[in-house]
Amino acid sequence: MKQKTLVATLGAALAVSVLGSALAAQPDANRVWVKFKSGTGPQVERTLRAAGSKVHYRFDQLRAFAVTVPPQALNGLRHNPNIEYIEQDAPRYPFGQVTPYGISKVQAPQAVAVGADGTGIKVCVIDSGIHAGHEDFAGIAMSGYPAGWDNDQCGHGTHVAGTIAAASNNRGVVGVSPGKVSLYIVKVFDDSCAWSYSSSLVDAAVHCRDAGAKIINMSLGGSSSSVTEGNAFAQLATEGVLSIAAAGNDGTTAMSYPASYSSVMSVAATDGNNAHASFSQSNAAVDIAAPGVGVFSTYPRKDASLDVGGAGYVVGQLEGTAQDDAAGALVDGGLCTSAGNWSGKVVLCERGSITFAAKVANATAGGAAAVIIYNNVPGGFAGTLGGRSTIPAISATQEDGKALVNPRLGRLGQAAIVSTIPQINANGYAFMDGTSMASPHVAGVAALVWSANPTATNLAVRNALESRALDLGAAGRDNAFGYGLVQALAATDAITGGGDPPTGLSLSNNGTSMARLQVGLRWTGGGKKVDIYRGATRIKSAITNTQGATDAVRLRSSTLLAYRVCNTGTSSCSNTAEILY
Repeated sequence: MKQKTLVATLGAALAVSVLGSALAAQPDANRVWVKFKSGTGPQVERTLRAAGSKVHYRFDQLRAFAVTVPPQALNGLRHNPNIEYIEQDAPRYPFGQVTPYGISKVQAPQAVAVGADGTGIKVCVIDSGIHAGHEDFAGIAMSGYPAGWDNDQCGHGTHVAGTIAAASNNRGVVGVSPGKVSLYIVKVFDDSCAWSYSSSLVDAAVHCRDAGAKIINMSLGGSSSSVTEGNAFAQLATEGVLSIAAAGNDGTTAMSYPASYSSVMSVAATDGNNAHASFSQSNAAVDIAAPGVGVFSTYPRKDASLDVGGAGYVVGQLEGTAQDDAAGALVDGGLCTSAGNWSGKVVLCERGSITFAAKVANATAGGAAAVIIYNNVPGGFAGTLGGRSTIPAISATQEDGKALVNPRLGRLGQAAIVSTIPQINANGYAFMDGTSMASPHVAGVAALVWSANPTATNLAVRNALESRALDLGAAGRDNAFGYGLVQALAATDAITGGGDPPTGLSLSNNGTSMARLQVGLRWTGGGKKVDIYRGATRIKSAITNTQGATDAVRLRSSTLLAYRVCNTGTSSCSNTAEILY
């Protein structure tokens, strides 16, 4: 039985909700509402302007001004007999879209910008199903097998699919191929995401092939190989399918399957600094690497929420937290290395110095209603208390934590509402760690690259991914990173025959027309799309490479003009050619 067992390499998961991002907002803490008493509007306006205030709006029916008040004048205005009250002009945030760091790390936006966006490619995700009703999958062509494929109570499959395909819709996150690929979902894990069998995986892969999928993503694996399973994936490779799988999360040199079959690409995990993730396998089967630490993507649940002064924040449950609602004034507890006077408050604690459990214990001892632990490095994190708390305990990104404790932004003292009661079948989002999160980055990039040359073979796509990866670690292929970090634009150049830079650039004076000098440019080679530079200025961007172009230049005196041609979005450029006019 052990040889047939297929264990999901899920990695540590941290579920978070997006209620409205406050990551980049920097509202004016001195902007307030001033409510004036009946009949005193003109006097109050004069007083405000005399104090150096900037009046943004005047609402006579509301008897109110929206103004920015110098801090030194605020106390005096509060005691003005013509003013009923002063309150914060509370910020309101758009329900915006986030581009997870991994999407940029793998050059997905650059590849999409030159037209390699995954259109026409079907990717099969073998996992725990998908929450098909999630807002970030709206409009994506999607089908699956068996009945129930479109429901995901585990969350793993929804997270994986979001990294591949989440749409660019001004909400949530964006995937490698933003709403362009089609998805075929095969559900092999039940709602517990516990285990399946190698035979179930082979059956799933066959359904992927029969559904027309060019790429199969398997964010799963097990420690034992199977001759029959290996033969099945070898056969799929001969039939043109590119299979991609997670390398494993044991942090050892052990092999994981199906990733370690030669017919399958094995994907290791990196962090935001391109370092090897401590949990990621390192072995001779690793082919390539992709982001797998703190990956933010779609999730079918909201496990936690935080509202401060009407603004929502990206937060997640700490494993072991009490599942409850709590509210109180927001206070800064620093590192929370000891209990403070926090009765009924929601306490912010910076990560570091002591364990999460110790911070929560200190907050509890200080009478806190809830505790928020924010990261001490950029981004969010997964965390566990190693037991159970009696108050809600959540995690937050460093960016949000710093904003919340910043006295200039005025969040401290505001009403904070914390919930750790899960909501199911919701438009949730989650930070997750694991090679399971790295694999879909590669599957998504493969879709981008294949869409740039739909007639390419699966072997050609794999070669493009490996040959144009960003080399990390030891020079050349190594067991930690394989060939390196997958790079979409560079691989797209390779698959379109444009991996090499343009060469042999020459210039010609083609006379004048409409009082402009016509400079002819000719070169050989290069990518599918190129940029043309005159000096340091890019004068043509992402034009189709016909190996020739004309630049019309208005000149008033003799000038030396210098040109070069580069593969779009890269530093892969021709020689510099000059012409004197």
